[in-house]
Amino acid sequence: MAAVPNPPEKMMFQLTLRRRGISDQAVLRAMEEVPREVFVDPADRGYAYRDSALGIACGQTISQPFVVAYMTEQLQLQRQHRVLEIGTGSGYQAAILSRLCSHVLTVERYRTLADAARMRLQKLGYDNVEVLLGDGYDIPPGAGTFDRIIVTAAMEQIPEALLERLEPAGILIVPVGPHHGTQTLVRVVRTDAGFDRRELVDVRFVPALPGIAREL
Repeated sequence: MAAVPNPPEKMMFQLTLRRRGISDQAVLRAMEEVPREVFVDPADRGYAYRDSALGIACGQTISQPFVVAYMTEQLQLQRQHRVLEIGTGSGYQAAILSRLCSHVLTVERYRTLADAARMRLQKLGYDNVEVLLGDGYDIPPGAGTFDRIIVTAAMEQIPEALLERLEPAGILIVPVGPHHGTQTLVRVVRTDAGFDRRELVDVRFVPALPGIAREL
């Protein structure tokens, strides 16, 4: 039987986020409301609220809570925003985003992960999230543009096609760097003059790969 999170660890979860500098109350509330233990492998549920990444199916990971909160805070979400996420994974980041904006389109290249995340999010009632099996480097034209874009896998460089999906004053958060090593989290804002790029913190993410994965 899988372990379940103990109450002191859940309490430390919020305290750790605050101590590490997360101050947006809406983000903290979303992190409190979304049951992280549902998004990790059953065997890891006892570790769900530790500030560490955990492995999930298809060789992917669920990011550590601080990174999820930090990236979400950097998006400066507003209730009316439409958000694109590349790299659904277990659906945890999409669930957090769903509490803070009007609609989330999340794209996953592994069918196993996409199907499981879709069912999980539907079961929890997060009905403003759409899970798409697809290629994060080739978003369907009909998907339109977005107020915010978040990439939860490492890109060696930011594709021009992704930048063009940003609405004016839109924000993109993406880990940029080598696939096997340390990346830098980059925040890009679309301005009247072009794109304002700022480097934030060093991170480690699994690679963002093109195409839809072979069945796993």
